[in-house]
Amino acid sequence: MPEGDTVWRTAHHLHEALAGTELTRTDFRVPAFATVDLRGEVVDEVVSHGKHLLIRTPTHSIHSHLKMEGAWHVQRLDTPWRRPGHSARAVLTNAGWQAIGYSLGILEVIARDAEDSVIGHLGPDLLGPGWDLEEAVARTSADPDRPVFLALLDQRNLAGFGNEYVNELLFLMGLLPTRPVGEVPDLRRVISRGQRMLDVNKSRVERSFTGSTRTGEDRWVYSRERARCRRCGTRLLTGRLGDRPTAERNTFWCPHCQT
Repeated sequence: MPEGDTVWRTAHHLHEALAGTELTRTDFRVPAFATVDLRGEVVDEVVSHGKHLLIRTPTHSIHSHLKMEGAWHVQRLDTPWRRPGHSARAVLTNAGWQAIGYSLGILEVIARDAEDSVIGHLGPDLLGPGWDLEEAVARTSADPDRPVFLALLDQRNLAGFGNEYVNELLFLMGLLPTRPVGEVPDLRRVISRGQRMLDVNKSRVERSFTGSTRTGEDRWVYSRERARCRRCGTRLLTGRLGDRPTAERNTFWCPHCQT
């Protein structure tokens, strides 16, 4: 699933193409919103909140979530689409650009003043202008017995981290995924480090956690099954962790470097 940096970058590209322009075509290819027509409305801005996207006009917000396979593509008018047409869930055009949302996990058109109904449950946005570290720490530490891996992934605590970031962050901080939040020595430092990681990676397509952007050298632990730790040479371990039946996530860790 795309993580907060990918969604931030998507919002940035959409904002560059759409903000301040009048929509000349809107085509929402989901039954509940198929008859909605926002032609003539001017896009005020496009913003992200964690993994959620909001395309705002004065009266409406187009809310989307990429989930596992979704993507927004921005391209010049009259250029071929990059994915099959049947996978398009939204098409927005102005005088010069078209934005096509493919395979979006969530797509809905809501009143601008109803945004709280779709993002109000989320914690502080790790890449937002109003990032609130203290609020994120308070929410994440509210359940001291919860594994830190799951607490950091919970979008209600802080919005933007996904599996890759949390696995890499816990390695860098020397923490086992199963360590209870209440036993983390400095949770504020952990979250602050993760926020900086997202911020560093947000403007580049190929994210890196090691300092190298070369393929195969950019991660410490994530998706490195059966590989050895880059620091100590110990074979990495993998598992699944979840406190709800539908929320199991893959974990990767070094049993020597993470305690």
